[in-house]
Amino acid sequence: MASRGHILLQIFVLSTLATTAFSLNPHYYANICPKALPTIKKLVEAAVCKERRMGASLLRLHFHDCFVNGCDASILLDPTPTIDSEKNADPNKNSLRGFEVIDQIKAEVDKICGGPVVSCADILVVAARDSVVALGGSSWKVQLGRRDSTTANRTQANLDLPSPLMDLPALINSFKNQGLHQKNLVALSGGHTIGFAQCFTFRDRIYNAKNIDPAFAKQRQATCPLIGGNTTLAPLDPTHAVFDTAYFNNLVKQRGLFNSDQALFNGGSTDKLVKTYSSYPEAFSHDFAKSMIKMGNIKPLTGNQGQIRVNCKRVNY
Repeated sequence: MASRGHILLQIFVLSTLATTAFSLNPHYYANICPKALPTIKKLVEAAVCKERRMGASLLRLHFHDCFVNGCDASILLDPTPTIDSEKNADPNKNSLRGFEVIDQIKAEVDKICGGPVVSCADILVVAARDSVVALGGSSWKVQLGRRDSTTANRTQANLDLPSPLMDLPALINSFKNQGLHQKNLVALSGGHTIGFAQCFTFRDRIYNAKNIDPAFAKQRQATCPLIGGNTTLAPLDPTHAVFDTAYFNNLVKQRGLFNSDQALFNGGSTDKLVKTYSSYPEAFSHDFAKSMIKMGNIKPLTGNQGQIRVNCKRVNY
């Protein structure tokens, strides 16, 4: 009869093997489909070359996916009688974009790989990384091996996605709920160094905030009136098509576009980190990469969980 210690050892070994077998790793597709990642990179570069703004859109898709029940491509599911699509959540509706690029990548990767072996969740993660690189940012090794969800949660998206109106305590709590720390919050917010925002998301700040540079407020008011023009776009920082540290330079000058941006440099616990990133771009690049990897590891589906969707918009039936 086996001893209790021997049985516990067997359980530990089996548990370790199971964890190892189903853990994410950067070489997941090396043997399954070695051309998958180069194909994604090529198509992302083409999409960003065609429209520089697309890089920010693809990065945002990944962020909005991971913050709602983990990085499982639930953000890509269209509404059906059984799917309460996250696309219709308040932070996403008439705002998220880039879905057609993901669909194009999925079709081409499946063609190259001879079938659906690369998940939509992994495509989102890789496309976000490649978008940053295409706009001048540093690269990092992406962890791979995620599978796709079979459901979505619009209600959870409304609850979990950070709002541009949040103050620092609310932001810290929002990120903490995802297992992310203050350094992750500030570094990932640096993703706002690329892209645009709609007038209605920052109108209150440019007309009512006290912690804003008056000249900057006046500049933004010129294209974002008190009434109307809700969807008029403004750049998130002066070099909106280049992944750099101008975002943090802006915060130091009280030129953050969102309340949630300026909250990071407003006499609080994150001021020092903003100053560091503003002065040392390499520190930002390093922490941004680490934070993207950490965010990408939020509750992934692996092993036999979920599925590899044939069409990113729909669950396999």
